[in-house]
Amino acid sequence: MSTRRDHDDRARGGAKERLYLYDTTLRDGQQTHGVQFSTREKLTLAAALDSLGVDYIEGGWPGANPTDSAFFDARPETRARLAAFGMTRRAGRSVGNDDLLAAVLNAGTPAVCLVGKAHSGQVAQALGITAEENLAAIRDSIAHVVKNGREALFDAEHFFDGFRLDPGHALACCHAALEAGARWIVLCDTNGGTLPAEIAPVVREVIAAGIPGARLGIHPHDDTGNAVANALAAVDAGARQIQGTLNGLGERCGNASLTTLIPTLLLKEPYASRFETGVDRAALAGLTRTSRMLDDILNRVPLRQAPYVGASAFAHKAGLHASAILKDPATYEHVPPEAVGNSRVIPMSNQAGQSNLRRRLAEAGLAPAPGDPALARILETVKLREDQGYSYDTAQASFELLARAELGQMPRFFEVERYRVTVERRRSREGRVVSVSEAVVVVLVDGEKRLSVSESLDGEGQDRGPVNALARALMKDLGQYSERLADMRLVDFKVRITQGGTDAVTRVVIDSEDGQGRRWATVGVSANIVDASFEALLDAIRWKLLRDPPGPSAPAPAEGRRALRQEPADDGA
Repeated sequence: MSTRRDHDDRARGGAKERLYLYDTTLRDGQQTHGVQFSTREKLTLAAALDSLGVDYIEGGWPGANPTDSAFFDARPETRARLAAFGMTRRAGRSVGNDDLLAAVLNAGTPAVCLVGKAHSGQVAQALGITAEENLAAIRDSIAHVVKNGREALFDAEHFFDGFRLDPGHALACCHAALEAGARWIVLCDTNGGTLPAEIAPVVREVIAAGIPGARLGIHPHDDTGNAVANALAAVDAGARQIQGTLNGLGERCGNASLTTLIPTLLLKEPYASRFETGVDRAALAGLTRTSRMLDDILNRVPLRQAPYVGASAFAHKAGLHASAILKDPATYEHVPPEAVGNSRVIPMSNQAGQSNLRRRLAEAGLAPAPGDPALARILETVKLREDQGYSYDTAQASFELLARAELGQMPRFFEVERYRVTVERRRSREGRVVSVSEAVVVVLVDGEKRLSVSESLDGEGQDRGPVNALARALMKDLGQYSERLADMRLVDFKVRITQGGTDAVTRVVIDSEDGQGRRWATVGVSANIVDASFEALLDAIRWKLLRDPPGPSAPAPAEGRRALRQEPADDGA
């Protein structure tokens, strides 16, 4: 059973006002096209959200689907207040004989959030009832929740559009819920079309009409790209609860991103000095990891340009910028990257200068002497290879290997003497036309020549492609190195044609990850997509071996993740 947070609205120590964070990733986030969480994934995310420090975790809509019902049956122990979502009683039914409302209460959560329409036009058109009947449904439903000993929240659906059309009814809906005992009245910008300049004055009008700001929340959507700005505008105007999701997950264009809002509230003025949330600085330092964990669950590539947590959020490509960063990080970084668990990146490209190079080498633990001729060779090699189609802007691991080779600091773990890949299209025993890829790899490792053969069929008999077959063959027997690679997996595979016509060159960038949470990118270039992929794969393996010197066994792969040597990512090539 969830434990209750202290909901005292008084500023702690008289210094700051309390601002509450309500996460709806597990419910509204699941409305995202193509997203369907399993019960186990919901439990994993709930634990991560609780560790982060949000005040409420909305687990879903009990009875709406088997997954949500199973989640509430197995509801976790959390410091955050667990909430179930539902709707006000249906027309023509009492609160006692509405099975949908009963299912929400039967979930046993300390908090219940009910949605009801605050738009008089939709009340008439969508519900087919009168304004008075709508108010009665809101009043009865909230009172029923409170009578059952639960904290009640009322989501005023389409509030801002409804207020624009008929402010009297929109406000009456809020008052009906408040008078029935709702702890929170949440104003929803349901279609995401309201702009910050309108949000703030409307929130002030609602407060002036008798809804206390300390009991007022905001639920913005991002259809104009303003969900975060709308949330902050509502807070500026007096609202004290924000509803949002991790990474802005949500229907259509998404919800307000708590991944952006939380660090803004903790690190940026005037919010940092004025408000207190349930998230502390230690938890904030895990924000990037939590954000990427969600992307991992969804099998999505993290958005590089995401504020605070994106891989490019603290990347400085231009030489002038990198030089300034070395002297004063605040010149191009509005907050320290480590505050949100991110890190600074100085990409290498043909725009790089000595400042970028020295900084990047230092981050890799390399410290060549000033004036070392290898520095000029590294820059020249980068520029030459980018002319050939390579890109080290994003493939930082491949750049490090290149630099180590020029500095004479690259170990020779193993050598690939040759490889061969065949793709056969044939009929299966069931008469289906299938393709099967087979790879042969010969490597020199531990002073021996070893030959490995592998097909690319997975456990269900599906072909995973020629690069997958190559990876399997390579990983079959790398001698002393195999155990150190056991927790490595491919998480993304990107292909780009860098030149057109008959001279086309293929660039492949592979993103890899290991059980320690490290993520790195490598690049390969060739006129042959398989050869380019294999080059990037070899770089990924060598970088991993550099980071994991001989010693105790590497961590086992996380549950549900595929170890590279067992089942590499589908290359589709």
